[in-house]
Amino acid sequence: MGARAQYVVVEDGAWQRYYSHWAAGRVVDDLLPGPAAATRCFRANREIDEWLDDVWCEGAALVDHDRRILLWFGYADGWTGHTAARAVLARTWPGWEVRFAHDGMGDLTHHLGLGRDVTRKPGWFEIFEPVGFADSEYTDPASVVSVRLPDGAVRAWGSNWEPVEQLASGPELIDRIVAAPPTPVLTDMPDGGVHFDPQARTVSLWAVQTAAGIHDWPLPRWEGWALDFRGDDHTRQAGLLPADFPFPRPRLTGALREFGDGLGTPPPDTGPLLARAAAAPGPEGTVTAVAPAALVPHEPADPTPAEVAALRAALDALIAEAETG
Repeated sequence: MGARAQYVVVEDGAWQRYYSHWAAGRVVDDLLPGPAAATRCFRANREIDEWLDDVWCEGAALVDHDRRILLWFGYADGWTGHTAARAVLARTWPGWEVRFAHDGMGDLTHHLGLGRDVTRKPGWFEIFEPVGFADSEYTDPASVVSVRLPDGAVRAWGSNWEPVEQLASGPELIDRIVAAPPTPVLTDMPDGGVHFDPQARTVSLWAVQTAAGIHDWPLPRWEGWALDFRGDDHTRQAGLLPADFPFPRPRLTGALREFGDGLGTPPPDTGPLLARAAAAPGPEGTVTAVAPAALVPHEPADPTPAEVAALRAALDALIAEAETG
């Protein structure tokens, strides 16, 4: 399958799309050295004339030089990795508006004036009946769900569902949440959270990952409810959580050091491995098939020594602040 990434570069009123079959996990790494380095990197990939959809595209970036706006999404190793990446990008993209694309490809196409449904079919948002609540037995759940009860108190649970998945069953899920047993106190930050206030008929959501469809409110079954979308800001939910179920406060030092350790490390060349796999005989009666794009490795254009030095300086400053903060 690969980890497909799509890039868009806007400059002088025109925009081009580029594609890498293996770079979704490297979107953050390729953005950190700054706009000039990122643009060279993206233009070193194959130019295409089509859009990936939310299923196939696991990472993307849009670099708009005309408006000095960066939109991006991709894997950043949870809350600490995402938050550390945002801190670095704020230093290495000075004068730019840096936004995480919570609506995935919808945010990119919307920015270009094409709407949010270019890659989405009608009824694409999947809903299901609330047969249960995916409470978590782990201390590092995917999300945290909190509910304001009729008496005004707030209870919270860890959940194995991603934040936007909590909305796929409609308000009927809330009764099942409240009936769920207590879950362990958190030791790691979740990737997002949802707060339900049935009396006020409001939903508050934050996430450090994509929440595709979040700007199409109301989602199915949520008619008559208001959405308070917080982007990647968890502080409102943190202020609502009960005292015995707080968010932890992890330092960003480890994630920042990992960014520094990765400087100058080329992406793995998967081409030879896949070529051997394609040439190997398959089970009797089958034919091995490999997409041609899978044989093309991600070969980003390297940042210049000056760009690497500026990135290291930014990382060193942020590490020093994290250690004394």
